[in-house]
Amino acid sequence: MGNYLRSLSQKATLVAAPDTWIEGKALQQLETTAQLQGMLQVAGMPDLHPGRGYPVGAAFFSIDCIYPALVGNDIGCGMTLWQTDIQNRQFKFDKAQKQLGSIDQPLNDMEKSRLCNAISSNAPGTIGGGNHFAELQQIDTLYDHAAAERLGLHAKCLQLLVHSGSRGLGEQILQAHIGEFGHQGLQNNQPAFASYLQQHDAALALARDNRHLIALRFLQRLRASGQQALDIFHNTITPAQIGPAKGWLHRKGAAPADQGAIVIPGSRGDYSYVVQPVTGQASEAALLSLAHGAGRKWMRSECKPRLQRFSVAQLKRSALGSRLICCNHDLVYEEAPQAYKSIDTVIHALEGAGLVTRIARLKPVLTYKTQRER
Repeated sequence: MGNYLRSLSQKATLVAAPDTWIEGKALQQLETTAQLQGMLQVAGMPDLHPGRGYPVGAAFFSIDCIYPALVGNDIGCGMTLWQTDIQNRQFKFDKAQKQLGSIDQPLNDMEKSRLCNAISSNAPGTIGGGNHFAELQQIDTLYDHAAAERLGLHAKCLQLLVHSGSRGLGEQILQAHIGEFGHQGLQNNQPAFASYLQQHDAALALARDNRHLIALRFLQRLRASGQQALDIFHNTITPAQIGPAKGWLHRKGAAPADQGAIVIPGSRGDYSYVVQPVTGQASEAALLSLAHGAGRKWMRSECKPRLQRFSVAQLKRSALGSRLICCNHDLVYEEAPQAYKSIDTVIHALEGAGLVTRIARLKPVLTYKTQRER
């Protein structure tokens, strides 16, 4: 493990290579969170960055109490990866963009009749804002052919990666909690403890269904089909055992290391990796969690001033040859590849800590964010 998995203090661990850049404010937030009542251990991932009071890209393990504010307002946010039947060689950017049109509005009656037979849900089938997206990708490199085959991934056809969450439900749940309890935790003997977890689980179900519907909707527009390879949550509270202790594992922008293969995306101009978590002592030290992406290096308000030399049209094409569908020009700047860390530095740190092995590397082809101007 070397110094890729190191102790910052008695309760705080960080997964990072010696040259991994992590903002000081994020480390301060991690240490502050470690001092919360009932908190046994916290772990920062190599994509750690500051959040609104609490860091993003971290896991937190407590006993006898939970902290809804740590999970935040998008309960159930996560990713699903699908294998499609869209042949790499037959894919045409302009044709795909025309076929997709806009998927910013909730499912219409015709779409409901066609898609909701496959899944019963009240989910709107919409992506949302911020860093959420739907992206067609192609396998660039296979490291573990057998593992890829078990997941149903193959290189001749495109993959579809969807990143979205509970579409407002998580925000409602969090605000109701803060309105009554502020940022305080909930003890396991409080009625609100069980009530929050029930609402939390409903948000998880909605988020999973929403990603499923987005994928089906995306594929229907492209006159294609596909199969889900995996689906993971990044913002959750789950019961867990770390060593001899039984408690509650909070993840805020962290992927699970105890549920099989996961996908860790870069920015829309960088690669994504499908990896297999490695179980053992290192995984427990990292609180059974992994990085959920590349991690921001610039605040949103900093992006446009830093990137003014680039036009919107230039930013809609990446160095890897991928294209972006996004009519919100502010969002084009805020989610520019330059605003994120290199995904290779994140994967390198996870490998150096003995936490993952590579299955496949995926290259972006077409990223959909929104057809709305605002």
